Amino acid sequence: MVANTPCPPYFPSHGDDAYRVEHYDLSLDYRVGPNRLGGVARISARALRPLTRLSLDLGALRVDGVLLDGRAARFAHHGGKLHVSPKGRERIEPGPLTVEVRYTGTPRPVASHWGELGWEQLTDGVIVASQPIGAPSWFPCNDRPDDKASYRISVTTASPYTVIANGKLTGKRRASSATTWVYEQAEPMATYLASVQIGRYQLAETGEGVRLAFPQGAAARARNDFGRQERMLAVFSERFGPYPFGSYTAVVVDDELEIPIEAQGMSIFGLNHVDGRRGEERLVAHELAHQWFGNSLTAADWRDIWLHEGFACYAEWIWSESCGEESADGHAARWHRRLSVLPQDFVLADPGARRLFDDRVYKRGALTLHALRRILGDRMFFALLREWTTANRHGNVSTEAFLDLALQYTTRSFDGVLSAWLYGSRLPPLP
Repeated sequence: MVANTPCPPYFPSHGDDAYRVEHYDLSLDYRVGPNRLGGVARISARALRPLTRLSLDLGALRVDGVLLDGRAARFAHHGGKLHVSPKGRERIEPGPLTVEVRYTGTPRPVASHWGELGWEQLTDGVIVASQPIGAPSWFPCNDRPDDKASYRISVTTASPYTVIANGKLTGKRRASSATTWVYEQAEPMATYLASVQIGRYQLAETGEGVRLAFPQGAAARARNDFGRQERMLAVFSERFGPYPFGSYTAVVVDDELEIPIEAQGMSIFGLNHVDGRRGEERLVAHELAHQWFGNSLTAADWRDIWLHEGFACYAEWIWSESCGEESADGHAARWHRRLSVLPQDFVLADPGARRLFDDRVYKRGALTLHALRRILGDRMFFALLREWTTANRHGNVSTEAFLDLALQYTTRSFDGVLSAWLYGSRLPPLP
């Protein structure tokens, strides 16, 4: 089997492996009109070795003060990094620590090759879409996908607006013209999946634990287009194992978006994805599947993003055939023909940072899974997927770990076949 050799991370300026975060407690006060954010982030972490300073990722917001273990600390904020060190000559010893950061300012998304990421103003509200490096646009964090933590997110904003964040709504209180919304996400979550949506939304329960948020004028279209999510959950739970979170919310913003976005326990769609005829239902299936592949099971390294997007794309094909529409075989044959005429210069298991969201990550990833399904047969293939999601629930995963598990499901020697799909640049034939 071919394996990845150790390589530098795709985003070396993000994250720090000297510590791990256990919990983020974020208290935010936001004014929609002027786009003004005030925040207090209380971070519970554990230093893994002696440190002279602790480094957090934080974008263009003003830091007003920092406490380290309850005492005033020295800090320097520049170049997207907030460096915190204890006053005096003492160092940070290995073990538990707390950092409290008070900050204010006008949040701006992080510029990237794929557009603006993170906290972004809508026409009337806010969308947070951070994959892969947008989280520092709105809170100080250890911005790496292999450092997952629990969260408490409290947002105070003008009362006409609804706030939707990750996890369970545990508190809502109104004082004068403002309302505070409190959400708690107990299951570990990567920083890029932390999200806040603010808008003039209506809320509807469309199934047990399944919610839909939409602007008033889109009620009928949204209810129709998302009306089969409960059935999707049943299909995916049978194929992939139990749904990994306590609830799921689909949010339709009152703006157009280039693509839908997943967050943990939540997906966000543009008004242009809702036509009242289920014309974009494959995207509804895709984003729901990310709750297993990407959110519960998160790639430890961004080079393994096919473990998110390839699986979610293959879920589209599974949903299609479960509805009696085009089979996975049909989708695979069609997409294999399309990819075969494209440049053969692409490695699925290490596409490069600029190609993280190349369509070939999605479609070749799905084809790789279909090739594996053809080798194993349906019974063994779906048993493999269920063991994969169960064994790694709420954890981090890698391509090598997936291949190691797949090899346990057959006595046939097929590791060379899968290695060609994952590590070769030329598109292999379907088995």
